[in-house]
Amino acid sequence: MDGMNIVAVFPGQGSQSIGMLSDYAESWPQIEETFRQASDVLGYDCWDIVCNGPIEKLNQTEITQPIMLAADIAVMRVMAQQCMLTPMVFAGHSLGEYAALVAAESLDFADAIKLVAKRGQLMQTAVPEGEGAMAAIIGLADDVIITTCEQVSQDVGAPVEAVNFNSPGQVVIAGATGAVNKAMEVLKEEGAKRALPLPVSVPSHSSLMKPAADELAEYLKTVTINTPKIQVIHNVDAKSHDEPDAIREALVKQLYNPVQWTHTIQIITDGADVVVECGPGKVLGGLTRRINKEVKSFSLDTPASMEKFLNSMSFED
Repeated sequence: MDGMNIVAVFPGQGSQSIGMLSDYAESWPQIEETFRQASDVLGYDCWDIVCNGPIEKLNQTEITQPIMLAADIAVMRVMAQQCMLTPMVFAGHSLGEYAALVAAESLDFADAIKLVAKRGQLMQTAVPEGEGAMAAIIGLADDVIITTCEQVSQDVGAPVEAVNFNSPGQVVIAGATGAVNKAMEVLKEEGAKRALPLPVSVPSHSSLMKPAADELAEYLKTVTINTPKIQVIHNVDAKSHDEPDAIREALVKQLYNPVQWTHTIQIITDGADVVVECGPGKVLGGLTRRINKEVKSFSLDTPASMEKFLNSMSFED
């Protein structure tokens, strides 16, 4: 087990669900304790929303973001207690990047909770509800999606862009609702296997988020950021940064630029033995397997999956 290289990744918005982590909470006090810390910062009961909903409330981006951050960190804390190995690098998908920075001790947990709640508010007000959309495009080459989106944007006079390069053959587009709907039609004609609208209220990582990014930049000036103790690979450029100002800049740019997840996983799995997804759901585990079939991948979304991961580690001696 000594020579194992672990990398940890953190999911973002879209992995939330009512009742998530409840089976963890039965055995591990860190779960509810982490949510209590988040609730103290926010002034409302995060764990109650996770357990009882309603789903409409959990899916409001300014609530989803801090709750998902708390969920990611809660699972990471359980893993840290159970597993003797420290990950050699962290990365997070979109919002998950903030969890990666908390895990690397670059951001204080309470500061990060406040920060992502603010990020959610800014994103929601930048584009009124219903005016922005996102969709997943399955089974089409990146360059086809990029050029089609550019063409549709010109044709309809409103933006639609490729915003998440999640794995080969899975790209998310975002922008103005009409432009996204039109692009979905055209991309199906171009040969996409599927074009699926996503249940989100804001067009994350599109140019429509630039006003929110400008305000986030101002807010970030007030937040203490330290040099990460463990490398964090950022979404916007698939690079790690040590300087606090470079980290601030990466977080600002992330809001209105594409998530380079395929590239990120290619970088962090080079020399890695195991990728663990810390948080609810299995989305990133699935993407990791599509990007790099050689590396072992575990999604630690339940106590059973944590057990499976720990058992696999103990046989590596």
